[in-house]
Amino acid sequence: MIEVLLVRTSLPRFASRPAAATLLAIAVAAVGLGPAATPAAAATVPAGAGSYTDARPAGTSGPTTNTGAPVTPKVTAAARNKPVPTNDWWSSLAFQRYGDNPYSTPMYGHPLTYRAKASGLEVGYPTTPAIVGDGRQYEYAHQADLTVGLSGLNSPDTKADAWSDWTVTPYWADGSRTFRATIGHGMPFVYAKGSGGDARVTTASAPTVFSDDGNVLGITVAGHHYALFAPTGSDWNVSGSTITAGLGSKDYFSLAVLPSTDALATYRKYAFSFVTGSEVAWQSTGGTVKATYSLRTEAKEGTERGTLQALYRHQWLHTTDALTPYTYVSPRGTMKVRESASFSTSQRNNGVVPALPASSGVDKARLIGYLNEVVNASDPFSGASDTYWTGKALGRLAQLVPVADQIGETATRDRLLGLMKGRLQEWFTAGGASEFSYDKDWKTLTGYPASYGSDSELNDHHFHYSYYVYAAAIIAQYDRAWAADSAWGTMVEHLIRDTANPSRTDSAYPFLRGFDVYAGHSWASGHQGFAAGNNQESSSESVNLSAGLVLWGAATGDTALRDLGSFLLTTESEAITQYWFDASQQVFPASFGHDTVGMVWGSGGAYATWWTANPEEIHGINVLPVTGGSLHLAREKAAVKRNIAEMERENGGPAQEWRDLLWEFESLADPAAAKAKWDGANGNYVPEQGESKAHTYHWINTLNTLGAPDMTVSGDLPTSAVFVKDGTRTYTAHNHGSTARTVTFSDGRTLSVPARSTATGTGAGGGDPDPDPDPPTGNTFRLKTGGVLTTATTDPAGADTLASADGVNRDGTPYRPVVYEAKQVNGKVAAGAATTFRLRVDAGAKVGLAPQVRVSYDLTGDGTFDRSETFRYFATDPVNGWEEYTQAVGAQAVTGSLGDLRGGTVRLEIWNALGDGTSQVQTGTDAAVLRIPYE
Repeated sequence: MIEVLLVRTSLPRFASRPAAATLLAIAVAAVGLGPAATPAAAATVPAGAGSYTDARPAGTSGPTTNTGAPVTPKVTAAARNKPVPTNDWWSSLAFQRYGDNPYSTPMYGHPLTYRAKASGLEVGYPTTPAIVGDGRQYEYAHQADLTVGLSGLNSPDTKADAWSDWTVTPYWADGSRTFRATIGHGMPFVYAKGSGGDARVTTASAPTVFSDDGNVLGITVAGHHYALFAPTGSDWNVSGSTITAGLGSKDYFSLAVLPSTDALATYRKYAFSFVTGSEVAWQSTGGTVKATYSLRTEAKEGTERGTLQALYRHQWLHTTDALTPYTYVSPRGTMKVRESASFSTSQRNNGVVPALPASSGVDKARLIGYLNEVVNASDPFSGASDTYWTGKALGRLAQLVPVADQIGETATRDRLLGLMKGRLQEWFTAGGASEFSYDKDWKTLTGYPASYGSDSELNDHHFHYSYYVYAAAIIAQYDRAWAADSAWGTMVEHLIRDTANPSRTDSAYPFLRGFDVYAGHSWASGHQGFAAGNNQESSSESVNLSAGLVLWGAATGDTALRDLGSFLLTTESEAITQYWFDASQQVFPASFGHDTVGMVWGSGGAYATWWTANPEEIHGINVLPVTGGSLHLAREKAAVKRNIAEMERENGGPAQEWRDLLWEFESLADPAAAKAKWDGANGNYVPEQGESKAHTYHWINTLNTLGAPDMTVSGDLPTSAVFVKDGTRTYTAHNHGSTARTVTFSDGRTLSVPARSTATGTGAGGGDPDPDPDPPTGNTFRLKTGGVLTTATTDPAGADTLASADGVNRDGTPYRPVVYEAKQVNGKVAAGAATTFRLRVDAGAKVGLAPQVRVSYDLTGDGTFDRSETFRYFATDPVNGWEEYTQAVGAQAVTGSLGDLRGGTVRLEIWNALGDGTSQVQTGTDAAVLRIPYE
């Protein structure tokens, strides 16, 4: 069970509802921080026209233990001057939140889990999910299969000794022995170095030895297979649950979790290719975001410098690099193994626009009335004083600036800009009631008054500061002089460096403090002091920071920062799609009865928030704030509709409290349905505290007129977007530059955009420059690993794993299917033709398995499948080797009717209908094809 009753990562940010008795109980609100330590006298540090202090204000708190005792980073002397990336998956190594635990809480690297203790490093591989908290939470909780260390090791603490983009090396020392172990995301290996004792592995129960070759030992513990590797010439000795090996003159050994016992030979090749660091590199060009993930290695024996890496779902969906057949279980779904020290991904850039474009669906007079309600309010900031609520108020005003501008209300625009400038300048000037203070120990900038642990726990900086950066970007769009470094830009840059620093050599702030580049998303807790690892609730506020980087970089001419924002947003968008919304329905355990989670934990996910069990907030917390950076949520429209449907089921009806947010969310998939709800309310509701009626009215009615965002097309300018209605696309882009430019979209259309202006239109030109046809041409599709149906014929052969039916008859009902799709398909129904397919499947030696196929057609790409054809299953034989499965088995069930495809979606699902084991389907060859009945 997740130990969440000890402390919270983020106290409730939304006080509109009374606290509820939820899975994530808030009884800990009574936990006091104790008396604040007296800070040193603060000096003012100039920063352009602004300033901050170098010591926190009197009476306030910095990072503390849960009892209120001040803490400094728990790192070795070698790492003492290196900024610590708090808010990471391993932060408890460096942040001793609990005074009686100088080691760590469980850390979820995936596929392995870890926990430091006096005798070394616990290692586990959780493969069976538990459903807890009244069915509201699933978790693959850490449970130690073994502990790796040195004979006699009894360290008083564990410190962080070194770290890189997604790896960390904890350090133990007890006066006689020293021990280090390099671990990381996606790493099936633990690379250990020690002195003063023999290598020692202690298993949770007596191991079963399946291979013994002197210095290489294969064992099975708790059903999981491990390989232990000592230096050549050493020999492992097994005595009950204790396994030791002398290191001789060497100081290294390693272990690996194996996907199967027959993988030992492959893993043995890389046992002494020690990982010494990790690094991601990104670029955003031509409407595409590409990233390369690389491990640095050192050959301890021989010359091998390669390694094995397990890719998360959000990564292998977007790579064309060859993958092995090996897979692992994780809380994020299946991880697939690559045999290389690097791999690359490529995704369409999820564009950001300052505002939705002007449209005929918005009544100017009505919009002006709503705008006046905001600018004429007695307090446009609604009494906000701390970093979070001030940020939300700034965000609410920022959304209205370009809306007022596009309807010619320049006086209102300038009043809004004046309000935002005034409040930001208050915060950006030291010595007043609100200010920022730099902590030299933790290398962080904290705003005071702080909120929700942003000071004592270093929580949520990326949430809070996202609003400041976004608001500053909107100001910079209209007033570049205000954003200059000599003016207020330097303070904005400090907030960016604190939360999303692109530099690995900056001595003042860590690289990407909260963003976990391998996990694909940010973490909220600064100390990671939970049994469930770290967590993030409001993924959308994390995206708000990335969107702010795109707009700030574009407005100030910093293209490197703009492109960083594109990388962060596009990467996190896929992580949100898979791990918060389970859009492909391949991640959440079948026994978890929800279509979305409010919070992602290292160990799993929870249908919950920190402060309430109200379904509206559970679903809405990963939507707010709705901005021109929210369009990425429209990519999986069926998932949006499922999300809204579940909210209404759990809520007992449509949303009432956060109705505006959820209307805006629904409009990304079904604008007409959202508008009907808006019209029904007729303006009689109280906006969510970061929203306004002006913005909601403009958002919903614009999308109802132009159509939902079309995420299958991207522009070569990151500040662009496309909308589609009834097959007609509308293109928009904002050009922050000083000269006119032409934006080219991935479907071949172009749009001319004047300098410092927004342009909107149906585009010029045509054609499709994409190397992988999109929209596809032809009616024959290959299955491509990564969930794609493609007409390309150059992809390498591969295979995808079909999940077990878990011994239950799944005939006719997809169960954890592997899903392949082609989008933006156009075609006329071919008279007399029918759906056909030819697939190769293999169950190996497993008995009683039966793959089954369903082919579905969404005729207009609106997220609703108009036609589904389910075919009878194919009973595989228990003999290794591919077997051919075709439509000749006959149709079992057909629903709906075929019609012409106009920007439609074709989907093939395949799953095991029977049996208790996994099987495989071949990809990337002419033996794995689907032919649709279209011309």
